[in-house]
This record gives sequence, structure tokens and C-alpha cells, in this order.
Amino acid sequence: MSFANLRPAVLQARDKLKTGREKLRQLHDGGALGVQVSNYLTELIDAVVLDLYTAALQDLGDPELPSLLALVPYGGYGRRDVSPFSDVDLMLLAADDTEPRVRPLAARLVQDICDSGLVLGQSLRTPGEACKLAMEDVTIFTSMVESRYLTGNERLFSRFFERFRGDARRRHRTLIEAIEASRLDERNRYGETVFLLTPHIKRSYGGLRDIQLVRWIAFARYGEKDLQTLQQLDAIDAEDRRQLIEAHEFLLRVRNEMHFHAGKAHDLLDRFEQVRLAEWYGCVGDEGLIPVEQFMREYFRHTGHVRYATSHFLASAKTRTGIRSFLNAVASHDVEGDFRVGPMTIGATRRGIEKVSKDLSQVLRLMDLANLYDKRIDHRTWRTIRQAMAQTPDFELTAEVRQRFLSLISQPGPLADLLRRLHELRVLEKIIPGMSHARSLLQFNEYHKYTVDEHCLRAVEAATGFLDHPGPLGDAYRRLKNKRTLHLALLIHDLGKGYAEDHSEVGLRLADDTAKRLKLSDDDAELLRWLVHKHLLLSHLAQFRDVNDPAVVVDLAVQVGTPEALRMLYVLTCADLAAVGPGVLNQWKMEVFTQLYRNTLRQLTGDPLAESSDEEHDRRREELRRKTRSRNDDSWWDRQIDALPPSLLVNGPASRILDDLETLRNLPRDQAVASGRYVPEYRAVEYTIGTFEDIAPGIFHRLTGVLTSQRMEILSAEINTLADGLVLDRFYVQDRDFDGAPAVERLTDVSRRLVESLKHPSDSPPKFSRFWGESSAGKGPQLPKPPVQVRIDNNTSDRFTIIDIFALDRTGLLYTVTRMLFEFGLSVHMAKIGTHLDQVVDVFYVTDAEGQKVMDEARLHHIRQRLLERIVEFEEKGIGS
Repeated sequence: MSFANLRPAVLQARDKLKTGREKLRQLHDGGALGVQVSNYLTELIDAVVLDLYTAALQDLGDPELPSLLALVPYGGYGRRDVSPFSDVDLMLLAADDTEPRVRPLAARLVQDICDSGLVLGQSLRTPGEACKLAMEDVTIFTSMVESRYLTGNERLFSRFFERFRGDARRRHRTLIEAIEASRLDERNRYGETVFLLTPHIKRSYGGLRDIQLVRWIAFARYGEKDLQTLQQLDAIDAEDRRQLIEAHEFLLRVRNEMHFHAGKAHDLLDRFEQVRLAEWYGCVGDEGLIPVEQFMREYFRHTGHVRYATSHFLASAKTRTGIRSFLNAVASHDVEGDFRVGPMTIGATRRGIEKVSKDLSQVLRLMDLANLYDKRIDHRTWRTIRQAMAQTPDFELTAEVRQRFLSLISQPGPLADLLRRLHELRVLEKIIPGMSHARSLLQFNEYHKYTVDEHCLRAVEAATGFLDHPGPLGDAYRRLKNKRTLHLALLIHDLGKGYAEDHSEVGLRLADDTAKRLKLSDDDAELLRWLVHKHLLLSHLAQFRDVNDPAVVVDLAVQVGTPEALRMLYVLTCADLAAVGPGVLNQWKMEVFTQLYRNTLRQLTGDPLAESSDEEHDRRREELRRKTRSRNDDSWWDRQIDALPPSLLVNGPASRILDDLETLRNLPRDQAVASGRYVPEYRAVEYTIGTFEDIAPGIFHRLTGVLTSQRMEILSAEINTLADGLVLDRFYVQDRDFDGAPAVERLTDVSRRLVESLKHPSDSPPKFSRFWGESSAGKGPQLPKPPVQVRIDNNTSDRFTIIDIFALDRTGLLYTVTRMLFEFGLSVHMAKIGTHLDQVVDVFYVTDAEGQKVMDEARLHHIRQRLLERIVEFEEKGIGS
């Protein structure tokens, strides 16, 4: 820009702005409050505008102009809420029929203000035009709410603003709906959740815009916008007002820093800016949290408060009396005198209000009913609860509170929303202490989009949403008998983040603590611990390994143990990914997860159709009933046959099924029975164990512990729950001590140990013998040779090159491969060994001598070819090096 043609007043304005911003930057750097800097900046802009206005009046030579108009700052400038490079919105409010005389002044001000270096949004309107446009356009309305008088005809401005206030109050319902819709659209564009990890400090949920939203809604509803005045009107709670003021100061100061640093308007908190601001804010980090995570936790703490306060205020402003309340009352029904369930809401009666204001268990009871009836809690009741909980910071985890909470999380419905409300009240962390640490906790990576607490709540929300899913995912969720454990696992699955240790390991301890606090049964506690500890298992296998590889399927089946646990893990995996961010659970990932789920379900159930043959199952059950008519106790047989899972129904002859059931018919409740037999077609031993499900906690893990300690290689397992609490489990194993069928004495001894592990359970882990690389008693049967495969993967891991080897299992193979890797100059950092019958799958995570991934393509090709040649030679000779 050439300054030669600028008017003296403009040059003076530019100097004043430059000098003023420098002083404000010093003030800001010295630790001044954000509000203080913004007020001073507003005064600086006011002074510049007034100087330019005065100069323009002098040049135009019309002494009556000041009486014909008023200068009206509006928007952020009118609110005195400007940051260093914010836009300046200015209206020239002209008296009726004076626009031709005022227009030259308007044009002069636009040019001079823009030439001074300010970004101007300017309009020339009469009071009638301004009010009409504001009522027609919600964006104009919200800007006009912030109007204030600067200079000119003050009476003209006062008459305009009183008319505007009256129009707004008469149309408050329509305006509030329009303001809410406009803000929702903005949130969707800039981040629909307060916990979006790259937020826009002004426009994202919980940002400065939502604090402004309170002012706009308040003006439409009450004709006032000042928070202190609203508190005096009992329109906003004192605590909400305090938190909004604190959040406003924090966000404004951060925004000022972002503008000063960029030298321009800059409101997006990207990852680079977050790191810089953490240092500016003085965050130093601690064990488990780096500085940027500390800073963003503070950011999300404030924006979370804004979200809660804004939502609460909006609900209050929208509360209606009259015909809607009347209809809700006459169409409602009473629940034990404490609550009333209406067409849209559930609320507390006068007696219920007294209860929920004093007793947390009654709050949970109300939430349980709201979940059961799928109704939202009415605002009057929720406001009472919110105020009561704020005044009662400490709660005792009584038996009734535990019972109510467990009942609440047992059902889908609006469960996630109710849990969010408990989290807002800081009640959830009293029940689940790990929620306190996870509150507003940033996951500083490119993958997750939400904070830890929001991610966990969204995971619960995703799972309950699967209730109506038409595919296998919905079927798996609907089939779950124990949704409570799944919901609880989803709620706590990531609470181990933010510590130095791996979050799955921390999560295991948190799950154990949660199970003890809620006094879960041993089986439920063990399942909860496993789900939290292994919540990434299916995801990692499905995404990083071949889901049709028998070794992968068998490995997953062995770890899961039961179809019910597999369904839970499948639903948990999909919900976890869906809660990472929009579009993360895409169709490709869903198909991969589902394929692995189905393959593993077939492995567990032995049913190639995996729960899809209802007609075949019905025919088989009828066949079994006909064969039991000659046996005693028809009702017992009917119950057992009705409860038979598909894997038992369709596998093996009917006589085998009935013989297994006959063994269990007169079994005492504190007893177990086991037997073993060699299955030639599988070249494996089948162990069958029958007992009652309450004989000991962790049946599956105890049985697998016995088998592994006896040098068994478990290939697959079937866990069958029958009627009357009976269970019938089957394991297929390879006995490394025998070639072919084991001796009868061996089968008897292992069967005895299986029974003893259940009748006399021990907390001490079994001692496992190392058998990888050991020799068998003989050469073993000659199986068809699958093709040898060597795969090299440089995409899965950031740190390692992964080498996957598929080959026949032969003694010495593992040693041969690892020796070759050493000769290649590679270091093995981790090895995973899996087998399926005679197929071995060896996975090696390696680096070069410098600790780096192997990236040279020629070298990778050489490694692969040499491994292939050596393994083929090894298999042909059948000997090790």
C-alpha cells in the first residue's frame, strides 16, 4: 500500500494502532488477563474510529450529521470481546429518511477505517431496517444483540434498541429455535463435540461461540444478556456463571496469544499450535502426560464446563408451560408415587423431588427408569438433581447405589446420554474412579479425535446403537445375555491411558478395582478384566494379520474361549473404532472384523453355518426329543435339548450328544467329570469336561492352564452353556509327549487333573513346560504340505520390519530360522509363535544392526529368498541345523 495518498487522520490511526498493539502485546506477555487485553484493545479501536469519524465530519462540513445518526459497534466489537486481529463490525444507524445525507459519511468511514489496517464489516441501516433484518436473519440478530452506543444521537440508538428488545421477546421461541439450529450447523462444521482434538477456539463446541450463545438466547428469552443480571433473575445458576466467566477468560487469553503469535487472525488449535501453547502456558509434563496433553486437558476442562452450562441454560430457556405441559401431564402415568412417565419425558413428583435431591441411589433409580422407558429426564427434575449433586461432593458407594448403577448399565436405550450426565455431575467418577483421571484427557495422536472420557462414552453409545443394526454386528449384540459386562468394559476400556505404563496393563488393574467396587461375581469380574486387557486383540489380528489364516483363527479362539466372550469382543472392537472418530469404522474394517468373527465362531462352535441354520437346529432338537422318550425325567431332557447350542446340535451323531447329557444328568453340583479320546481325523486329542458353571471362577482359564502345563498344544476349544447351570466344554489339543494316540493312562491322568482344577481351585498359576523346539517321540504322520510362505511387512509397525513364516512344524525349525536372521545381521525384538495342527506360523519383529527398520528393497528380497530356500530344504530333509 502507498501511504502517500492516505489522509493525515488515517496515518495517525495507523500509528496509533501499531503503537497500541505493541503495548498490548507487552501487557499480554506480562501476564495480563485476556479480558483486560480485549477491553484495552476495544478502547484502542474506539479511539481510532472516533478520530476518523471526527476528521470525516470536519471534512464533510455538515454540522447536523451527528444528530441524524449513531455509530453502533456490534458483534464481538460491540461485546468488547475482540482479539488482536478480530474483525470490526460497525453499523451506522441513520434516522428515517436521512440515508442520502448520511451515505457520504458511511463511504468515507469505510475507506478510512480499512486504510487504517482494521478489517471492517460495515452497514448503514435505519432502526426499522435493522429490526426487520434481525428478525429475518438469525446471524444478523445475534450480531445486533451485542450492539452498544459509541457516538452520535444516543436517543436514536436507545429507541432502536428498545424496539429491538421488544421484537426479540415477542418472537423468542422462533428466535431460540433458529439460534440453536444455526449454532448446531456451525458445530457440525467445526467440531460437533467439545472434545474434538483439533478444535476451533471460537466455533467448536464449548468454545467462545457457546459462551456468546448464552447471551443471545438470554436476550431473546429475558431481554437481558449480562451474566450477573441473569443470575439475579434466577435464569442461570451461580456455579454456571462462575464457570462461564473462568472459561471465557481462559479462552480469550489463549486466543489473544494465538493472534499475537501469528500476526493475524488465527483460531484453529492444530497439533503444532497445541505444542507451542503448552510451552507458553508453562506446562512441564509429568509421568504419563507430556506438556501438550496437560495444556489440552485444561482446555477441555473449560470447554466441558461451557458445554454443560450452555446446555443447561438452553434447556431452561426452552422450558414451556401451557398446553404442552398439560398434555404431558394428562398422558403420563405414575411410577410408585415418585416419578411420572409422559409421552416425551420422565420427571420426579413432589415426593420424588425430595428423594432425588438427597439420595444418589434415587437419582440412579430415575436414570434407570429413563433408560428403561427411553425417555429424557425433564428439565425441572434435572435442575434439582444438578443443584443437589453440586452441594454434595462426597457420596458413599452403598449397596443400593451399586445395585442401581449395575441395573442402569444393563440395558441399551439412551444409556450413553445418562452416563454423560452422571459424568457431568462428577458422580460417575465416584463409582468408576478412573473416570476422574480420564476427564478431558487428550490422546495426542493423529488417530483419536476425542478425549479419553468422551471416547469411552461414545463407545458405549456406539454399542447400544448396534441394537438395530441389520447385519451380523446387530445380531451379535442382540444375542448377548450379559450386556452389562460389555457396557461396563466399554466404559472403562481406555481409562488406563495417560500413564507411563501400557494402557491395557493399567486397564487390567482398573478393571479389577472396578469389579471389586461393584462386587461383581467372579465370572463377571474375570470376563471384565479380560475384555479390558484384550480389547485390542481382535482389531489387531483383523487389521494386521490374515483373518483366514487358521493360525490366527485358532489363536483368537483359544484366547476368547466362548462364543459369548467372542461376541462381546467383536461388538467391543467395532464400538471402540466407531468411537475413535467419524468414518473410522468404515465398511472395509467392518467386513474384516466380521470375517474374523465368523471364522472364529465356527472354530468355537464347530458349526460351519455359525448360528444361521435355525430350521436345521429345530429338526435336530426334535430328533433328540424322540430318542429320549424312553428315558426318565422328560422335563430335564426337554430343558437341556432346548438349551443345546448349535455346535453341539449339528456336530456328531445324536447318540454322542445324548451320552454326554446322560453323564451330566445326575452329576452333583460340586462335582465335575472329564474324559479324553484321540480323534484320528483331527490327529488330535479331544478332552470333554462337564460341570456346573458355579463350581469355580474362571473355568476356561483353569482348564487351559492344566492342559498347557501338561505340555498340550491347544488347537481349539468349545465352551457350551446348557440348562440348569451346566456346562460342557471341549478342547482339541496335540499332546507333545505322544506320537498319535496317547496311552490310556495319559488320557486318564489329564482328565483327573482337569477335574481337580475345578473341584479344588488354586490361585497359584500352573507351571508350564517349555516345548517350543522340543522333539516329539516319533516322526508323526505325514500331512499334506502347505506351501511355504515368507512375508515381509514394513507397513504395520513404525519401528520394526515384520517377517511372517508359514511352514510345517518340525523340531528345530524355530532354531534354524532365528539363526538365519542372526546371519543376516538382524536383531529379533519380538517373536510370536502359533501353530495349527502341523502348521507353524512364526512371526518375527526385527531391526538391523543400527536398530532401524530394513528399508533396502534388494536386501529384503535377498532375505526372503534365502529363508524360502532354507526352510524348503529343512522340510525335505526333516532335520535341524
